[in-house]
Amino acid sequence: MKYTFTLIFILFATGLFAQQSPAGKAVIQFSGIITDMDSSFVVPYVTITNKSNKDQRYGANYKGFFSFVAHPGDTLLYNAIGYTDKVITIPADIRDVKYTKMVKMKSEIVYLPAVRIYPWATVEEFTKDFLALKIADDDMEIARKNLSGRSINGMIQNLPRDAGEISGMNFRMDQERELNRNLVQGNPLLNPFGWGKLMQQIFNGDKSRQSSN
Repeated sequence: MKYTFTLIFILFATGLFAQQSPAGKAVIQFSGIITDMDSSFVVPYVTITNKSNKDQRYGANYKGFFSFVAHPGDTLLYNAIGYTDKVITIPADIRDVKYTKMVKMKSEIVYLPAVRIYPWATVEEFTKDFLALKIADDDMEIARKNLSGRSINGMIQNLPRDAGEISGMNFRMDQERELNRNLVQGNPLLNPFGWGKLMQQIFNGDKSRQSSN
């Protein structure tokens, strides 16, 4: 019973392989990498169709690498979004059990028709918006506004003093202190002329009170 089951399994596998492989053709392991023709960057997720084997399809990975079983002389179609279809044929005189090829695909340039966008439904709406349009000031007008008296006064009131202004003010204050250092203001209590004037005022006051009495 054991040998009967093994024999049936071998016959089934042989028949299945005979259906997938045409008679008289060798089987090879076909591998490769798909790159862009202009930039040499890999082209990921390319679909590969074996036109010689009932349009059986395979897929490359995100690195552009593919590997599948094929036969010498098979015609393969490579297609990917944004690239022109590429058709290659595996050489029929391959003697080895494996074959490697670098496949280059050319990016496809799609020219779309020009689209004109009109933001205004009518000419009257365009004229109305154009007349209400506020034109931005040019450089000369911006400079004139910045140098006007009103703008400068506003900056004087709001802008803090910079280091140059503070340093200049401190320098002027130090200079004034040095100039006025030797100027001594007299004490009025030590002025004899002041005392004499005060005594004279007192005497005059006494005389005026005596004459009134």
